[in-house]
Amino acid sequence: MTVEVMTFGCRLNAYESEAIRREAQAAGLADTVVVNTCAVTAEAVRQARQAIRKVARERPDARIVVTGCAAQTEPATFAGMSEVDRVLGNDEKLKSTAWHDTQRAFAAHDFGVAAEEKIVVNDIMAAKETAPHLIDGFEGRTRAIVQVQNGCDHRCTFCIIPYGRGPSRSVPMGEVVAQARMLVERGYREIVLTGVDLTSYGENLPGAPRLGALVKSILKHVPELPRLRLSSIDSIEADRDLLDALASEPRLMPHLHLSLQAGDDLILKRMKRRHLRADAIAFCEEARRLRPDIVFGADIIAGFPTETEAMFARSLDLVDDCGLTHLHVFPFSSRPGTPAARMPQVARDVVKERARRLRDKGAEALKRHLDREVGARRSVLVETHEMGRTEYFTPVRLKAAAEAGIILDVRMAGHDGRSLLAA
Repeated sequence: MTVEVMTFGCRLNAYESEAIRREAQAAGLADTVVVNTCAVTAEAVRQARQAIRKVARERPDARIVVTGCAAQTEPATFAGMSEVDRVLGNDEKLKSTAWHDTQRAFAAHDFGVAAEEKIVVNDIMAAKETAPHLIDGFEGRTRAIVQVQNGCDHRCTFCIIPYGRGPSRSVPMGEVVAQARMLVERGYREIVLTGVDLTSYGENLPGAPRLGALVKSILKHVPELPRLRLSSIDSIEADRDLLDALASEPRLMPHLHLSLQAGDDLILKRMKRRHLRADAIAFCEEARRLRPDIVFGADIIAGFPTETEAMFARSLDLVDDCGLTHLHVFPFSSRPGTPAARMPQVARDVVKERARRLRDKGAEALKRHLDREVGARRSVLVETHEMGRTEYFTPVRLKAAAEAGIILDVRMAGHDGRSLLAA
């Protein structure tokens, strides 16, 4: 074994894991497992700790390096684990110097036993740049992720991520276009643009270009790219160019994942979100007017502090009012250091029960979407020999094995409640 990277959390972490693997291998590390953590919920941190213990049991000779958002926000938690040899911050994890220093420490057996000696974590709020690496391939993937933005300048009361990622900063448009072109030349048929706060793209760049301008530039200058997709966006920040591209560019996939979080105005204000319920509904109506076949996913939190049953009911109703299809449900998770952690909490059994009801609502919405898709012909990007996804990010089980990475024109014969079944 040389370097293995275990990834938790978002697409951005998946992207960065590729850079981590490359930098760690270039530094000469061997028999090393890097755990790239997520901090969005307490459960994500627990899963990372559990994975670390499992690695230590199964590979007692491997060195374990912990990095990512949880390592940035609570480095002492991981440094205090006897199984962990090194803790690198989110800024350090993409720097070759940090991996060369780690390799030298491991080679000299000088990586410290005391917890504080394991920690190499700097002030993320001082970070000024993002994406210092261009990733030229993704192991085992048929779509490529391109990081165009990192960090967040907003302070939603439930969110710890700005303290793990630092201020918002963007990759210059020319570098993004160059990377997209390179990935297409290497055979990738779909590119996903990702970031912590994707729709804040460009605010720190000269001329402050917006996300819509970036999307149009990629589609114009990389005409060979069949499919361009966006990761989660904040609908209140969607600019006119982005909506225009959605209406006029068939290569921009008709699927948007929205950061909605709640359907009640008072809860949205207590979350310190920048939109109200009516804004979310109006955006979905406008996007659907421009692209009638569009499909929406959304993040929704169940059981936010002070949430009453009536408030929660408005989040449930938002699924129908916005016409959501793919729901990503989060039971509220109190993160130390955030304002929401100091608010009156909803009982855990109530939080879990509301999350279950939201998931049930999401399953119903997905089934309606799958029902409508039966009989339709769709463009399916093959991910494995047996599975692929449509333009709408809907999973499809293929009838016959196909080569990963190709795009098939497929008729949908049915579904199993979770995936479409190809004819």
